[in-house]
Formats: sequence, structure tokens, C-alpha cells
Amino acid sequence: MLKKVIEVGYGSVQKVLIGDTQPLAFITGPCAIESREHTFKMAQSIKEICDRLQIQWIFKACYDKDCRSSPDSFHGVGLEEGLKILEEVRDEFGVPVVSDYSDPAWAKATGEVCDLLQVPAYLCRQTSILRAGAETGRPIHVKKGQFMSPWNMKNSIRKLESFGCDQIILADRGTFFGYNMLVNDMTCFPIMAKNGYPVCFDASHSIQLPTSMGNISGGQREFIPHLVRAATACGINALFMETHDNPPKALSDANTVLDIQYLENVFGQAKDTHAMRLEMLAKYGEDNVHPE
Repeated sequence: MLKKVIEVGYGSVQKVLIGDTQPLAFITGPCAIESREHTFKMAQSIKEICDRLQIQWIFKACYDKDCRSSPDSFHGVGLEEGLKILEEVRDEFGVPVVSDYSDPAWAKATGEVCDLLQVPAYLCRQTSILRAGAETGRPIHVKKGQFMSPWNMKNSIRKLESFGCDQIILADRGTFFGYNMLVNDMTCFPIMAKNGYPVCFDASHSIQLPTSMGNISGGQREFIPHLVRAATACGINALFMETHDNPPKALSDANTVLDIQYLENVFGQAKDTHAMRLEMLAKYGEDNVHPE
């Protein structure tokens, strides 16, 4: 099934098209907005990398990390300050921006600034969250819950469609496998794609070891390049990856964000793998060993 092409970006920013007929799109930035200065520093560094690779990208950073395991963890700079910073990044760099929203009351304000709204994995079934996002009129990036099968994501899609939203991107960020462990089943991408919407791989959260360090999550970032190549070969339309210039000092997800010194290498591999996949499909066609 040919997936719908989603346009991310309004006004004067560079539009990013996500879908089967488009180049691989990249969604990247620090996990959380730590400060205006750091956010701008990260956006500038990412822009330089993406310009060199000639890839389309969306800047990601969250204003409120409401899903932290510990009440002592950094939760963000807050809605008002965070959206102001994201709006400044958007204007300065001419790039679309995206942030999580984990409270229905935050959706309207987030949609007034952000080009794309992101539904956290833990909340992908929450009707009030999905309705509030749909009402903004912006495209919605829904992460598959770690507790969800890929085929059951159709229920979140049906909710969004019933609220008038047909601009949807579905992401995988790993599935619970016992305690404190996530695994990636690469068949989830063709399965979720059967719903007719673009699919995305969240590489940095997929290597998370949830709350394995007591009150924070560990991670195995050394596996990011391997999973990125596999997911790209399996037909993703977008790649999501959090990055930081000093991961040990990151205020959120320090054990999973990719050090920005490796970002160009990983993105370059993903871009080339995507291009090779398209060449292979053009030559041999899509395998269909069990036609419906």
C-alpha cells in the first residue's frame, strides 16, 4: 500500500514531506529544552550536519518531560518558556519544530507554535490526548506504546481519524521484553504501514533500558547504528533520534541520547540505505510472498 505523504511545516519554514515517494526525513534534537543557549547551539550544529548531507529535517526538543521516573529528575523549562524557545528556533533556522505534549490542555498552545505534535508512547491510547492533538489541525506523530502490538495501532489511528485528523505518522520505539528491556521487531514497520500512513523509527529510545538504574533509565547507544540500518532497510519514511553535545551532562535521557559527534555518520548511513532500498525496489519490485 502506498502511504499518504504528510507535509510538516507551515508559513515560511522549509516544508518536510514524509512518505513513500519522498527522501528519508529526519527528526532530531535534544530530549529536553535545557536552556535557550543550549537549544540554539544544538540547532545550529544539527543544521550544519543536515546541510552537508542535504537531508530534510525537523528540530525536536520537549518543554515538559512529564514521564520522568523520579520526581527529582529534570522535567523541562515549562510550556510557556519552552514554546517561546521553539518558536525562536523555528524563525532563526527556518526549520519545522516538534515537541511532545502529555496533557490535553497543552495541545492548543503547542499547535500554535509547532509544525508537528508528538504523542508520547505511554499515551498513544489516550482518547483525550489524541482528540486535543487532532483539534490543532497539525500533523500528529504517534509513538507506538511499548506495551502495544503494531497491528493494534490501528485503534489510535481510528480515533484520530474520527476527530478529523488524517495527517499521521506512526513510530516504533521498542516493545517491552520482560523487565527493564526493550526489543525491536522490524516487522512492525510493514505491519503499521498497512494503515496507509508513513512510519518512523525512534532509534535513541529503542535502546533504552527502562528504569534499570533504580530511578532512571539506562541504555545501550552502541546499538543505534545497527538498528538504524535495519529499520531503514525495512522501509521507514522518517528517522527519529535524540542527540546531545555532552550526553553524560544531558538533563534528560543522558544514557540514550546519541553524542552529536556521531550524528553525521549515522544519518549518512540511513540516507544511503534508504536510497539503496529504493533502487532495489525499482529493480525488483516489492516482495509479496503472501498476497492478501
